[in-house]
Amino acid sequence: MSRNGAAAGQEAAYHQALRGILLPAQQLLAGGGSALDAVTLAVELLEDCPLFNAGHGAVFTHDETHELDAAVMDGATLRAGAVACVSHIKRPVRAARAVMEDSDHVLFAGAGAEEFARRQGLDMVEPSYFSTEPRREQLRRALGTDRAMLDHDGAALAFRAPPAAPLEERGKLGTVGAVALDVHGNLAAATSTGGMTNKQPGRVGDSPLIGAGTYADNATAAISCTGTGEMFIRLATAYDICARMRYAGLSLEQATDLAVQEALPAIGGRGGLVAVDRQGNVSMPFNTEGMYRGCARVGEEPVTAIFR
Repeated sequence: MSRNGAAAGQEAAYHQALRGILLPAQQLLAGGGSALDAVTLAVELLEDCPLFNAGHGAVFTHDETHELDAAVMDGATLRAGAVACVSHIKRPVRAARAVMEDSDHVLFAGAGAEEFARRQGLDMVEPSYFSTEPRREQLRRALGTDRAMLDHDGAALAFRAPPAAPLEERGKLGTVGAVALDVHGNLAAATSTGGMTNKQPGRVGDSPLIGAGTYADNATAAISCTGTGEMFIRLATAYDICARMRYAGLSLEQATDLAVQEALPAIGGRGGLVAVDRQGNVSMPFNTEGMYRGCARVGEEPVTAIFR
């Protein structure tokens, strides 16, 4: 459903969900909590919400399985952690955080990532936990096209009759993410995704790749991306924004706009990102019809948006 035809009730549901995710993270920061804790909390809540393609409600692969990816990065230390192609970890962002804090590595994948999560005592589930019937129907229809689909592409096939999501489903991209700046001046970013409907098993997108879909550096900004992951990987988009700020002296808005409105479209990349710099400036550009997004500053009411 496009902006002109969006059902008010469906649009309200997304705004309500986003607000319910922003408020706890805002309260954490207001109490002096860390940016790293804030982004982890926000993404955990997004993973628990079936409206979004991460955790419960993740899309299916071609083999009717789930493969989830997640990453976190601490801008104060440049430490990072990520997991890829996991199917039993209830909240992949917690596993990514554990990789960062409790291992000597940055990225674990597949069975190794899941065994690490078990050793850390994280919540494990059967893969069916992630399944929802709308996502299964999305796969059935996508199989008929014999191609992988981004979240909105698949949903367009599954939700031709109301109720539908507010965005035009062929333009919706399925990754969740959060960035934060805390009272101590530290930045952090976190990203999580269920990937692409009908993707080939084993495919890894930009979300768990540090510098592609996730990056944070106290010297510049924190970035979390969503979109056609292969293009974000090829451009190292998240790091590229920080590099433009550090070496070319660009502002956050200038750097993010160049990345999203010029560099990505030049190679067919679609999507957007959320970003915050060390001064607290926020940028959330996208080159699609819309992007579910929100911002919460301490002492102010959270703001959510879908369209431009």
